[in-house]
Formats: sequence, structure tokens, C-alpha cells
Amino acid sequence: MSEGPRQTAEITLMGQTYVVSCAPGEEEELAQAARYLNQAMNGIQSRGRTISIDKVAMMAGLNITHELIREIAARKALEERLAGLAERLEQALDQPARQRNDND
Repeated sequence: MSEGPRQTAEITLMGQTYVVSCAPGEEEELAQAARYLNQAMNGIQSRGRTISIDKVAMMAGLNITHELIREIAARKALEERLAGLAERLEQALDQPARQRNDND
């Protein structure tokens, strides 16, 4: 089963250039993701300890995944809060209508 047309793009991580495939139109998102990952990897590398690039990449991936999980939880909490507020608003808007019907 084919995923559709693919193209390649160059990204740079810790001074090394890689050619990766991406879907047409996703080049800028890929470049943004690569810059974010590169920044995370450089931050880990700059802490002074000499560790392999594989370990730096693994640690950066773990840190970014942790950030993502926190953001997902925060978004879920916000969505739940918005749902509660929407329900309260709907009840408040229905209340005058019920009062008018009771007075009739």
C-alpha cells in the first residue's frame, strides 16, 4: 500500500546533515521539528559531559516526549474546563426561557 508521493529534505542535527523523506507541503514543519530537536540536543550536549550522539538523541527524544505528555494533559484539562463552562452557560441561557414558560 503506497503512502503517496514523497520527497526529500535536508535537515541538520548537531552539525551533521541528513536527508529525510517527507510528504509534499510538510517541509517547513519538518524543518521546524529539526530545529527544535537540534536545540534540545545541543542543550544536552552543552552540559559539559561527553556522551555519544545516540545517547544525546535518546535523552532529547525522552525530554520532548515528556513535554508533549504534559501539554496533552494540560489541553485535556482545558477542554474539560471549557466543556463545564459551556454547560453552565447553556443552563444559564435556558433558565430565563423556563421561567417565561412557567409564567405563561
